[in-house]
Amino acid sequence: MSQSPEYRFCPRCAGPLLPRTLKTGNPPRQVCQTCGFVFFLDPKVATGAIFSLDGGILLIQRAIEPSYGKWVFPGGYVDRGEVLEAAALREVKEESGLDVRLTRLLGVYSSPGNPVILVVYVGEVTGGSVQVDEEGLCARVFAPAQIPWDQLAFPSTSEVIHDYLAVMPRG
Repeated sequence: MSQSPEYRFCPRCAGPLLPRTLKTGNPPRQVCQTCGFVFFLDPKVATGAIFSLDGGILLIQRAIEPSYGKWVFPGGYVDRGEVLEAAALREVKEESGLDVRLTRLLGVYSSPGNPVILVVYVGEVTGGSVQVDEEGLCARVFAPAQIPWDQLAFPSTSEVIHDYLAVMPRG
């Protein structure tokens, strides 16, 4: 993945950033022409949980871009210094109103050109009541046969749901 050109000035000294290859085989990095600071564009980490509710999977219809109106399991970005599991629990509570207990790691997902690394857990509902925050239009439980595959928010959403269906508790 190449460094993004929208960053033009050094965050340390405000000198100009220009792409430079620092090591053979690595992509060019943004380097300050004044102080030599190397500006690395690191990936973003997101996390979430997928779980069974009333025999189906709870999905949230997004009220924000990207993918406004599309369906996704509860999740979001991890704050700097936040523990992954705590971020997953926080996002589930914020987006669905539910309390869950994380039972296992489902998987870690990434794709070429996408700066987001997604860490997804399997959860088990322990309390709360279904409600959405300002990021959701509504929440709905979908039976496995009723999942709106053509209306899912991201390619990773589909991949996560497929992986979850392979391990989903039955009954």
